Amino acid sequence: MIIKTIELNNFRIYHGLNVIDLSKDSDKNIFIVSGWNGFGKTTFLMSLVWCLYGRQMEDVDDLYKKEIVEQGGYTRYINNALNRLAEVQGDYSCHVAITFTDVTIPELPCREIKVIRSYNKLTGSNDVIDILIDGYPNELTKEVGPETFIRDFILPKEIAKFFFFDAEKIVSLAEVSTLEQRKNLSLAYSEVLGIKKYEDLKKGLEELQYKLRKDAANFKERNELVQLEADREIHQNLINENTKILLELVDVIASQKQQLNTIQERLIKAGSKITVEELNELRIRDEELTRKAEKLSEELKESFDLVPFAIAGHVLLNVHVQLELEANIKAAEFQTENVNQKTESVINELLDAEPDTSLFIPFKVKEFYADTLRVLIKKHFFSEVLDLPDNTDFLHDFSESERKEFNALVSNIKNSFKESFKRISGDNVQVKNELGTIRKKLRDAEANEEDPLIAELKRQKDRLEFDVESNQRKRFELENQNLTKEKEIHGKGQQIQELTKRLKVSEQNKDKDQKASDLIHYLKNFIATFKEEKKKSLEDAILSGLHMLMHKKDFISKVEVEIISDIIDIKLYNARNQEIKTGSLSKGEQQMYATALLRGLVEESDIAFPVFIDSPMQKFDEQHSENIVKYFYPSVSEQVVIFPLINKELSAKEYD
Repeated sequence: MIIKTIELNNFRIYHGLNVIDLSKDSDKNIFIVSGWNGFGKTTFLMSLVWCLYGRQMEDVDDLYKKEIVEQGGYTRYINNALNRLAEVQGDYSCHVAITFTDVTIPELPCREIKVIRSYNKLTGSNDVIDILIDGYPNELTKEVGPETFIRDFILPKEIAKFFFFDAEKIVSLAEVSTLEQRKNLSLAYSEVLGIKKYEDLKKGLEELQYKLRKDAANFKERNELVQLEADREIHQNLINENTKILLELVDVIASQKQQLNTIQERLIKAGSKITVEELNELRIRDEELTRKAEKLSEELKESFDLVPFAIAGHVLLNVHVQLELEANIKAAEFQTENVNQKTESVINELLDAEPDTSLFIPFKVKEFYADTLRVLIKKHFFSEVLDLPDNTDFLHDFSESERKEFNALVSNIKNSFKESFKRISGDNVQVKNELGTIRKKLRDAEANEEDPLIAELKRQKDRLEFDVESNQRKRFELENQNLTKEKEIHGKGQQIQELTKRLKVSEQNKDKDQKASDLIHYLKNFIATFKEEKKKSLEDAILSGLHMLMHKKDFISKVEVEIISDIIDIKLYNARNQEIKTGSLSKGEQQMYATALLRGLVEESDIAFPVFIDSPMQKFDEQHSENIVKYFYPSVSEQVVIFPLINKELSAKEYD
């Protein structure tokens, strides 16, 4: 997939219609868009993300989310997107359009696709998206909807962060710590590695099988299923309603915070207690600490989820011992079966051998030597195979992946939970204390209430602070409610699964049900094998990327990708097989790691999409810059667009 042209019409700094031609006319695949600070490089990159994802652009990366929050919410963001000169001249509409060529869509052969997102400030309605196939609207795009079409056929928003990124800020990939962050990133990994499409296929077959079995259910079973489905639908509808309210709340809170900042600035100017520069420094520190406090609260919440397991440590240990016993017995059963087969083959061949006709061997003697031979073969050839106990109850019967997941939980609680909990709690107290100090400084810096105008500003500020706090509480309650409802939906789904397993399909659908079962079983095995293959190839790709880009070649000697349930973790090891925490790397090393990770993910994906890189050479020394220019940018995609800062990020030598 190649981007042929990009149009920016009255979008922020770009006045009038600006058409950028990126069509390739040679074997060179790198395009350089450069300019001074404030001349529109980051806006250019952001315009592409806005064109493809609109309101959902904040889900792509925190960079875009932060921009929207600072503007006072998405509504204000698109209102402010209109070029000021165009508005003065009476033109109230703006748009961004991207034209793609070399797009492969099996259902839709075409030469080019054009995506246009536009907004009219005068009407004040939402932004509008149009998709043209070879210059005309198409029924497929109307049927599935433009947003779904972009997600399914151009680029899913979950993985857009790997194709539109700020090279200085991708270090965030190395700083992921909370479970929610890891889940979101794992979802992106799963999408880009192609795992998700097979999971979706399996899910579709399971739903088909469920329908077949539901049709054969008796009156009582059907009523039970209908009730469970209804409960699940009620929970989902509530989540959908809450999500709509949350979207509006996020905009309202962002707008109120912007108003608060303006009032606070006016109060401080009037009081002359501190300078505006000092105010901005305090405000930036306030924002940093607030984000850190939210992150720590999230980590603390995750730790609280583990506290009951830590309290019931002895029970957890008993379960762990039982699981290991069951796993050993399963392994021993398999090995014993193999030993028995070989032993019986030897004994049968021995008994079938032609004896001397004059020699008569009684049956009991044969049995004695056969039994003795079984013991001797086991003793001398298979002594390492455990003897199976006479009777063992399989209390849990976990699958291998479930056992690994449980062992990871036990290992976490045994080794790192206590220290981690103490650290998080201590950091949380420290951050809150510092936040309190900063906010007190801001309050102290404000003017007294003698002036009526200042008194009114303070009343407005108090009202806004109350409203923000109230809306934040409401947001927190709605998010918690959604979390609870999602758990309840998962629980209802498990109940439906258990009930469905017990149902017998009708005679006429038996073959379909069996075929679905066979395919589900095949897909389960295929997904497990596919994950293992992707895990190995991604490990190799990241390691080779690190060795290619880093000048300390022996610094990282092994990369391990862990795929447990829906979480994908990436771990780095040195030559002594000691884990190197990505959070402990320097900023330059983190950027190198994140760059190698991006390269590995793009290599392993089957997604041929152009790569756009802002601040391409930040934090790199001369040698690292040379490696990036020679080995990363030319090979990461068929079309690469970089946005370096003039005279600072790209030297003449690097350009050549």
